[in-house]
Amino acid sequence: MHCVRKVVDDLYWVGANEHRLALFENIHPIPRGVSYNSYVLLDEKTVLFDTVDWAVCRQFLENLDHVLNGRDLDYIVINHMEPDHGASLEEVLLRYPNAQVISTEKSIMIMHQFGFDIDGRTEQVQGGDTRSFGKHTIAFVEAPMVHWPEAMVSFDTTNGVLFSADAFGSFGALDGKLFQDEVNFDRDWIDDARRYYTNIVGKYGPHVQDILKKAATLDIKVICPLHGPVWRGDFEYILDKYDKWSSYTPEEKGVLIVYASMYGNTESAAQVVAAKLVEKGIKNISVYDVSNTHVSYLVSDAFKFSHIIFASVTYNLGIYPVMHDFLMHIKALNLNNRICGIVENGSWAPKSGSLMRKFLDEEMVQMSVLNSEINMISSMGENNLGELDNFVNNLVDSMKD
Repeated sequence: MHCVRKVVDDLYWVGANEHRLALFENIHPIPRGVSYNSYVLLDEKTVLFDTVDWAVCRQFLENLDHVLNGRDLDYIVINHMEPDHGASLEEVLLRYPNAQVISTEKSIMIMHQFGFDIDGRTEQVQGGDTRSFGKHTIAFVEAPMVHWPEAMVSFDTTNGVLFSADAFGSFGALDGKLFQDEVNFDRDWIDDARRYYTNIVGKYGPHVQDILKKAATLDIKVICPLHGPVWRGDFEYILDKYDKWSSYTPEEKGVLIVYASMYGNTESAAQVVAAKLVEKGIKNISVYDVSNTHVSYLVSDAFKFSHIIFASVTYNLGIYPVMHDFLMHIKALNLNNRICGIVENGSWAPKSGSLMRKFLDEEMVQMSVLNSEINMISSMGENNLGELDNFVNNLVDSMKD
């Protein structure tokens, strides 16, 4: 049975929702599922914008057939060839043998790499090119490294619809809803949108900044991403989020406390620090156990907050492995411009504090580490009260700047 939604006149959503998949890209948990968005333009020529993941191909093909309603498919615009969007391309080509594929040179190369039979069925475009399909004219804008090198976005100059590829997307299945004004985005979706951006695209902030500058020159009326809700208003909200995330500007003044604890003593110290901060008036705090929180959630809040406290026990004369993994993730994603605090624990050879400081100073950029830190021997005691007060006071003072 088909399941479609009208976006604007002549344009229909023919995507599908997925709740069976546990891990997006086999790494990021998606407890609320995910949508794979695809769109069909009905003009003098029919145009499909991107396909879907193979897992939902059957529903997608039913949707496509329903919207075409007996018409042939003339063109397929591939903005992004990653398999969660391009895997069903060959199936579409088999069913619609007259369809031509429009995409970038690198995208067409990747189609060949995946073994797709597209010889004689492609039209290469580059930034600045346009194609008219009747009354609708589509302009193509290259968007390399957002977040693959072949990516582009497509803009309908007739009605102001931007097909934004993976930009402005989000984890979470749509489940009947399509538009951002049909959900409470700030309450129910922003955390998934942030976690999607920071973990999938976060490394490529400068490239996102470039596409934001290009988007600012367009008279956008609707944003159609490949995951998550379609935006038909409130653009300032999502553009502001993307500007902050891609420039590594903290979204909020607040504190992320991430602790690694073997027997509960470092956890206890993290809770004491959190309580002291709240007593000082700092209430925007998130506290996570790095051992039982998926790193994608930690990354998301690291992009959200202005301050990060790393509290780690020493393990084999090093940083606790899962804490080190978190540090490696935020390094890989180019996170910067944060103020950091360090809480160290160790029973016979405390080393985690100095090693975390060294990592932040030498392996990352623009990470300012507080001069004061807390150094525990096995557990926090009365002898740590001076360090605790000094640490908390310095952190609070740094939030006033």
